[in-house]
Amino acid sequence: MVEQFVGKWTLVSSENFDEYMKAVGMSFATRQMGNLAKPNLVISVGDDGVISIKAESTLKTTAIKFKLNEEFDETTADGRSARSIFTIENGKLVQKQSWDGKITTLEREVQDGKLTAKCIMENVVAVRTYEKAA
Repeated sequence: MVEQFVGKWTLVSSENFDEYMKAVGMSFATRQMGNLAKPNLVISVGDDGVISIKAESTLKTTAIKFKLNEEFDETTADGRSARSIFTIENGKLVQKQSWDGKITTLEREVQDGKLTAKCIMENVVAVRTYEKAA
């Protein structure tokens, strides 16, 4: 089920991401960097079932490794210490991230050859769209 996500993806559009970062609690300076970054996502799956998601940009590269349905500690790109869990729901790779009593959800889905990442924090929704790199 995860195989459809595997590959290198390039960010082509980002809607409402500044509002999402604000809702998560990121500082103005961090949001400015976040808005400038045009990351490539590199998603892979090891023989042991460990999934790796690497976000590469000229400003910063972050990487996480995880198994589905297993909670783990994560340091986010903006430095938050969070607990995350990934599941597959209706063909979507869903990440729930919790910290300081807050929860954000990231829903990644592949449709028509594009990967969309819907970032949800309370009533704020951002959508980032990626195309598969050649």
